Amino acid sequence: MNAFKAYKACVPIAWSPNLYITLVRGIPGTRRLHRRTLEALRLRKCNRTVMRWNTPTVRGMLQQVKRLVVIETEEMYKARKQKVEAHRALRPPLIINHKPPSVTDVL
Repeated sequence: MNAFKAYKACVPIAWSPNLYITLVRGIPGTRRLHRRTLEALRLRKCNRTVMRWNTPTVRGMLQQVKRLVVIETEEMYKARKQKVEAHRALRPPLIINHKPPSVTDVL
């Protein structure tokens, strides 16, 4: 599963007060207008996320660069961050014993 599908929004963004925008495609090779739009959204590097208010102006900018970004609501962003933190959490170490069992352990 690629990053674009992992972040893809399933909820209409018109109801969320804040939008979390992640740049998932590279800037090189894009049109100058799209680069300027990403610059105005302050998205400079891939896999960086910014928070913007949900206004008609921002939604229009996002409509222009929808191929390059993924839009999340606040709930979706927090759920994704919790999932990543749980995945990165420290786990107890595995203890592997390479010694063959002794005769007293078998009996």
